[in-house]
Amino acid sequence: MEFLTALSIGALFGIGVFQVLRRNLIRSAIGLILLTNAVNLFLLSAGAYDGFVPAYVNAPPGTASDALPQALILTAIVISMGATAFMFAVMIVISGRYRTSDADQVNGLRQ
Repeated sequence: MEFLTALSIGALFGIGVFQVLRRNLIRSAIGLILLTNAVNLFLLSAGAYDGFVPAYVNAPPGTASDALPQALILTAIVISMGATAFMFAVMIVISGRYRTSDADQVNGLRQ
């Protein structure tokens, strides 16, 4: 199970990095969203009690999971949502002004 989780988080992170490096602004935004989701999943899987029981699975009686990773994930979700809203607002302004979402065709930012 840990291998499948690590593989899916790695694939999600790799796809996110690939999309961020694209020249299309919309794909870059989607890549940033994928990156933040991969980091949140990594924090969730790293928050295991003694390395055996993840924080999101019912633990055996008498064991307690650490609540710090869950609090960090909630904070990261709120911050990433604000950053995504700001990024989409900037994309709306850029696409309205330059009539494109290709970063190569936006030449007014270089001056």
